[in-house]
Amino acid sequence: MSINATLFVQAIVFLILVLFTMKFVWPPIAKALDERAKKIADGLAAADKAKSELTAVNKRVEEELSATRNETASRIADADRRAQAIVEEAKARATEEGNKIIAAARADAEQQVIQARESLREQVAALAVKGAEQILRKEVNPAVHSDLLNRLKTEL
Repeated sequence: MSINATLFVQAIVFLILVLFTMKFVWPPIAKALDERAKKIADGLAAADKAKSELTAVNKRVEEELSATRNETASRIADADRRAQAIVEEAKARATEEGNKIIAAARADAEQQVIQARESLREQVAALAVKGAEQILRKEVNPAVHSDLLNRLKTEL
């Protein structure tokens, strides 16, 4: 192996290349790498922040859902109670109305019974007059014997 001037020249060229690279190439590359590292760090920090915000928002959403479920259950219970109250009120009204109808029907039936009795009394009185006519074989005048017929009606 022989050491000659070419080796020294090559070493000097290599040294110039290293110096040139250190002076002009390496700083922009280092700067670009630093910027890239900073962007990645910022992105990771933003992702962590977004993740923590997402967790907080999810927690808040769950709380609001829970509150809404409770409120909904409360409203459903209130609606059930109101429905039961309305049904009970309707039942009471229907019972009251039914009682009124039954009382009116009873009064109407009693009135009809009274009218039937009066009609029956009239018919019995007429039959009694006719029977008496036939027995006595002479005419009985209803206008003349109205007092007698009225007493007979009241006794029936």
